[in-house]
Amino acid sequence: MLNYKNNDPHIEGTSLHDLVKVCETPFYVYSQEKIINQVNKTKEILGKNIFYSIKSNSNQAILKLMNSLDLGADVVSVGELKRALDAGFNPNKIIFEGVGKSEQDLLYAMHKNIRLINTESLEEIKLLDSLATEKNRVVDIGVRLNPDIDGETLNKISTGKKTDKFGIEIDKIDKIVELVKSCKSLNLVGISCHIGSQISKIEAFKNTFNQMKMAANKFIESGINIKHVDLGGGFHVKYKDSDPDFNIGMVKEELDNCFTKTNYELSFEPGRYLIAEAGITVTSIITIKNNGGINYLIVDAGMNTLIRPAMYGAHHEISAINVNSEEFMNYAIAGPICESSDIFLKNIKLAKQKIGNLLVIKNTGAYGKVMSSNYNSRPLPSEILVHNDNYAIIYSPEKIEKTIEADIIPSWL
Repeated sequence: MLNYKNNDPHIEGTSLHDLVKVCETPFYVYSQEKIINQVNKTKEILGKNIFYSIKSNSNQAILKLMNSLDLGADVVSVGELKRALDAGFNPNKIIFEGVGKSEQDLLYAMHKNIRLINTESLEEIKLLDSLATEKNRVVDIGVRLNPDIDGETLNKISTGKKTDKFGIEIDKIDKIVELVKSCKSLNLVGISCHIGSQISKIEAFKNTFNQMKMAANKFIESGINIKHVDLGGGFHVKYKDSDPDFNIGMVKEELDNCFTKTNYELSFEPGRYLIAEAGITVTSIITIKNNGGINYLIVDAGMNTLIRPAMYGAHHEISAINVNSEEFMNYAIAGPICESSDIFLKNIKLAKQKIGNLLVIKNTGAYGKVMSSNYNSRPLPSEILVHNDNYAIIYSPEKIEKTIEADIIPSWL
């Protein structure tokens, strides 16, 4: 995402060094041009029915941008639903997913007349019917199916195997039909699935499409008028330079091969694929040390800033900005958090570094800020959106004093 002009690193037309002057590290930076290009490419290949998975990056400025690009919104909590509405998404373009929705969540979604509430259990269908009947409403719903397909991704981000917690097993379609037909206030119009993230094998998508077509046919043959079939997302993002590029055109080929002569609308709900590569995290080296023969660069970003390496063992490429030495060394790049797992990369070769130098952690547009925390009582970092030679701070750096003030001390202390 970085480009160099006279050895000065830029995001689009904005100098990274100018951003460092106005924002303390660590901070996140997003390229608007990169987001727009990725969204347009995805829509051009897969069609217009794309619902942005808000959980990947839920900053209101990002949501405004996604809405302006005529995307729908895929939300998994009432908080995300409120964010989507506040950002201007038409309720008719919002899908409410989520394996654990409370009565209050369902009532709020009903009240806002969103496009679909995708139910994930037989019990949720019963609850929603009861609430809709009580409110004298007829509610359009979808059913998230679990197709029992292994996306061959990390176990922690797998969502489509029979043993995963998500969706209703696909072999329970007869039970779903029987239940829905007994409901007084529900109208089943859609089915959906999602088999996980970081899926690179086209065969997994092919198998998913075949399963979902079979499921749609079963519902239709049972007298259920299916209008929408949501095929999820999970398209692979290239985190390692050595990874092959993911060819989304091959997904389109399998889509066209599978869904011929169908009357329902097909849609996808990508998140990471649309925004991961449009973001970086900028961090500074705060100290350098050697332990047991390992050269550690301790930076001011940590697992509280980007938890994916510690939580998933995920890989993010890292590059050095201040290259002021022709000598190269092997480093381990670690954060300041009081946890042994707070390591970003081990055994990376960089030009010899010094305290104060900048490093860039790549592809953090998705699941960076949204998964950040105040662990070790550290404030949440800033977010910056760049547009050509303009930039805007879209999340102000948090003051830890504000977080402390939110704690309530009981009267007896």
